[in-house]
This record gives sequence, structure tokens and C-alpha cells, in this order.
Amino acid sequence: MSHDVTITLPDGSSRALPAGSVVRDVASVISPRLAKAALAGVVDGRLVDLTFPLENNAAVRIVTPDSPEALALCRHSAAHLLAAAVTNLFPDVQCGIGPPTDEGFFYDFVVPRPFVPEDIDAIERKMRELAQQDLPYERQMWPREEALQFFGSRNEPLKVQLIDEKTAGQREVSCYTIKDRDTFVDFCTGPHVPSTGRLKAFKVLSTSNAYWKGDARNQPMQRIYGTAFITDKDLQEHLHRLEEAKKRDHRKIGKDQKLFLFHQWAPGAPVWLPKGTHIYNTLANYMRSVILPAGYDEVKAPIVFNKGLWETSGHWDHYRENMFLVDSTDGEQMGLKAMNCPGHMLIFASEVRSYKDLPIRYHEQTPLHRNEASGVLSGLTRVRQFSQDDGHCFVMESQIGEEVERALRLVQQVYGDFGMRPELKLSTRPPEFLGTVEQWDHAEAELKRALEAVGEPFTINEGDGAFYGPKIDFDVTDAIGRKWQCATIQLDYNLPQRFDLKYIGADNAPHRPVVIHRAIFGSFERFIALLIEQYAGAWPLWLAPVQVSILPIADRHLDYSRKVRDRLSEAGLRVELDERYEKIGYKIREAQLQKVPYMLVVGDREAAEGTVSVRSRFGGDLGARSSQDFLTAALEEIRLKAQGVAAPAETQTA
Repeated sequence: MSHDVTITLPDGSSRALPAGSVVRDVASVISPRLAKAALAGVVDGRLVDLTFPLENNAAVRIVTPDSPEALALCRHSAAHLLAAAVTNLFPDVQCGIGPPTDEGFFYDFVVPRPFVPEDIDAIERKMRELAQQDLPYERQMWPREEALQFFGSRNEPLKVQLIDEKTAGQREVSCYTIKDRDTFVDFCTGPHVPSTGRLKAFKVLSTSNAYWKGDARNQPMQRIYGTAFITDKDLQEHLHRLEEAKKRDHRKIGKDQKLFLFHQWAPGAPVWLPKGTHIYNTLANYMRSVILPAGYDEVKAPIVFNKGLWETSGHWDHYRENMFLVDSTDGEQMGLKAMNCPGHMLIFASEVRSYKDLPIRYHEQTPLHRNEASGVLSGLTRVRQFSQDDGHCFVMESQIGEEVERALRLVQQVYGDFGMRPELKLSTRPPEFLGTVEQWDHAEAELKRALEAVGEPFTINEGDGAFYGPKIDFDVTDAIGRKWQCATIQLDYNLPQRFDLKYIGADNAPHRPVVIHRAIFGSFERFIALLIEQYAGAWPLWLAPVQVSILPIADRHLDYSRKVRDRLSEAGLRVELDERYEKIGYKIREAQLQKVPYMLVVGDREAAEGTVSVRSRFGGDLGARSSQDFLTAALEEIRLKAQGVAAPAETQTA
């Protein structure tokens, strides 16, 4: 006998519907307009299709294009639409996975040959054809064995593997179809938009090489990237940002300016060329100029440790697959350092500590190694070898708030110097945590107090802290609107316990310190990539790998130009002398393309009067002045690097 179920709506009102009604019926009951706009539903907090049956009383919210879930939903459905188009055009492909991402979506395929640009155009045309047909996305529940047999018979071994791994113990598996002339079927838990006609603003972007599950030991694949938005206006704005991103791509600029390179014999490990090494070292020394006066001691721990250290820290059990492991000649198992903190625990434990010694602050910038899957490596933003401006502060429980506030002010200072305003997130106690609730409540209260003391707005990520302590993360939005997590401040109750760290308190009894992990740049590699793209290669004077280019008009001006070069170089400026037999206009254009901050043109008058004709990268011709006047002004601009970094480059003059 049928019965009614009570559906509670977001405004608190309710509706009675026959049991077995679907989410689409709820939208229809509310209004025809809502039914037309509906994309999916949220039932008792779970995102579901419009065809989801309502067998029991439930809280229901209808997802429309304005809902926060809509974008990821459309991107997931667009990934399926992409796969349907590819399998339609290329029947011999094997399908991998196709998830939505923050930027759009992708789908991986095993193909007889790599995709070419003409293929991408044809795939997008087929996607639009399928979208115009307004084909339904239909969820079907198949017996597990039937699904395994179906995908096996279609030569889809990767789908068989996924079903094997993800549905063990289940009787049924979820599959979705898009029914056109050649029905596309995919193993997927959904949900999806009702039909392909709901997807209007999408674009197929590019292809790349990939590996199954991102592991180079697995099946090589071709990945197709695309993006999708709710409106065409949003899509066009995104495509414009992508064009800007191409111009600012740190990999392209790094190659053009000869900053770094990558080689197949060292995947994921950048080779820093002279100009890039200058930027790297300048940032490292800048960080020392900030950190050392703030009470930190710089240390250097070994690059390779016996597995005993990693067993004590817990990384051997929980992080070993991400480490590079080596065997010593006497058979010891060793691991390349993936993080600095265990080494700093050894330094703290190397002598008896008193409460009067705390806080103790260590800082290190040595290389780290993490065995990232080759499929996720990406220029400088995701590498296998990198360095951090890593700090660890050993404090008493009562010092947490003050020390976190000090760290926050250092972050403010550094990011202010670079004209950046990070967004701050405080992550609190997760369901599984180390220590007591009282410790966590105290720590979180101290972090909130420190954040309020420095006047920084922040959001709270409830339950997103690490198991060993709460943390503050800093997201930086780059020049084209992407967010990067750079700085971090993390409390740690775990490592002091694992390494049995102690200090002698005022009561003459041993106590356990708390460790604060602190990084400001984070990875130097990622921070440099961010700076390259922020400046689009137009470095501020203090960071520029070439600060001054001297451009003699003719060979007879070379002797005087060399004297100017030597004088500026001896004072610490990085100077290049263009001795090529080229017209001066060509030399100026070349220096502009290399985005050299200052060009000094030398001709007959300059050589006779002992001057240089100064050209600014942005300001153009600034007139003649003595080389000493130029040097004095340039050195002052470098000294005031914070102003030079944060101020608009167009306003900078010598």
C-alpha cells in the first residue's frame, strides 16, 4: 500500500508526496519555473540526480544554476560528454577517468596514436552536436558481475580494474549512459545534470601525456583538458585569463630568460641556470635578512637519514611511498630528507633545555626530496626537489599565542614587501586528533587571539586541522586569479612526543614543549613560479637577474662602456654589456624583450661628457646623467626593495 513522505524544504516548509516520487517532482510541486531550472537535488545533505527516488521523509534542496554545487556538477557532466564524443569518433580508445577540477575537467584515454589539434576541433564539434540533441544522462544500477563482463567485452580493462577496486563486496554498481546512435556507458557514481542540453558553455582546451593513476610505471595515456561554466560570459572571461596565463607562464618565461631548465635525467628537479640561481639566492638571502633578526638560528641537517629517524617520526609507516629510499654500502636503509622537522627534533634533543631557553627557533633552507608521481609534476609548482624557508619554534604551552603572533607579523612583513595580500584560513580540531581536548581548545583560542592581534581577517575550516595540531594556511591569489597555498603556521603535539623532547621547567621538573612549524615562502620553487607570473618576467630592480644593460652605439664607444660596466659591477649591480655589432634600436628592443629594468645608452656625447643616457623599462628615455648619479639612485632603489616591489613598476625611476 502506497504512503506519503514528508519533504522538508530549505525555508522550513514541507510538502507531502507519494513515496517513490523523485527529486524532479519536488521541484515541480514548488513551481514550474524551478522545475525548468533544476539540475540536481540535495537530499539529507547528499547531492543526487533529479531522478533520485524519495522513499522516506527527507530534507530536500533543489540545485539550480545559481547553487554552489552547480559548477562542479556541470563540469563532471561535461567530462562524460567529452568521453562520449571521443568514443564516438575514435571507437578503438579505452576510457580511464574523467573528474571535474577547479579549472574545468579532464578525461584520460588509451589511444592508438596521440591526439592532434584537428582531433581536438572534431571532438568539440561532436560535443556540441551531442549537447544540441539534449540526450538524457541516465543512471542505471547493474549487477556487479554483469558490469565487469560488459566492460571486459568492450575492451575496457581500466574500467574493469576500477570496478574491481572500488566496488568490492557490493552487489550492484552505478553506471551512466548517454544514449545517442552509439550509446556511451561509464562506470560512475554521479550525479549528473539531467541532459546534455543543459551544457552550453564549454571548451576543449588541450591534450597532454599522462599515465594511469599518475604513475609512470602504468599504462601511458592521453589526457584531454576542457573547461565548462554556467554562462558563456564566465567561460569567455576564463578563456581570457588562460590567454593571460600563457603570456605569463613561468615555464615559458623561465626558458626565454634562461632562468632554469628541466632534463629527462632528473624529472621534477629544476636545473637552475646562472640568472635563475641569482633570483633563488637573492630570495634566500632576503629571507635570512628577515628571519635572523627575529631570533632564529640557521641550521643544516643531513640530506640522508637512516630509516630509524623516519620510523621515530612516523614517516616510515605513513609517508614512505613518497620518499626516495637508498641503501648504504653496509646495508643500512636510508631515506632522502622529505621534510626538515625530524632533523630539528634531533638538534633540540642534543642537550638539556631549560624553560629560560624557550622559545628556541631553528631555520633551514636545504634541499628536500619527495617522490611525486610523474603525472602530477608541473614546472616549478610541483617538483621532486625543492627547498623551503623552513622554521621550527620550540615553545612552552603558555608561549603559543605570542609566538604565533610573531610568526604572523613576519608573514605580513614578507608578503607586504611583495605587494601580496594572502587569504588566511584557521583549521581546527579534526575528528581524530592527538592530545587532549583542553590542549586543542587552548591552542585554537591562542591562534584566534594572535590572528585578531595582527588585524588579519580569516576564515575557519572546522575540523580541517592536522591530527597533530591546528594550523593557519595562507592562500595567495596570483596575477590571473588562481589561488596558491604558500605560507603555513602549524602547531604540533606529535613530534615532541615521538622524539620524547623535554625541557626543565621553573618547577625543576621535565615538561614537553610544543613545536610550531613555520614556512613563509613555502617552497622556493613555487614562490618563484608565482613571482615570475605575477611580474610576467618584468622583475623589480632588486631581484632582476640583469639589472642594467649597457648599450654602446658604435665600437668606438666600447672602451668607455666597459669602464661604466666595471664601475657598476664593482658596486654590486648585475650588468651586461651588449658588444654586438647591431643598430642601437635593435639593442634597445632586445633589452626590452628581456625586460631589463634599466638600459644605459652610450654614444659620442656620453663618452665625451662622462655620462650615460638612461632608459627605463617602463618610463622610456629619462635623459642623461653621470654614471655616479645613476649608480647612487639605483642602489637606493635596491635598498628600498619593499617599496620597489610593491609600487607599480611604471612609477619606478632611477
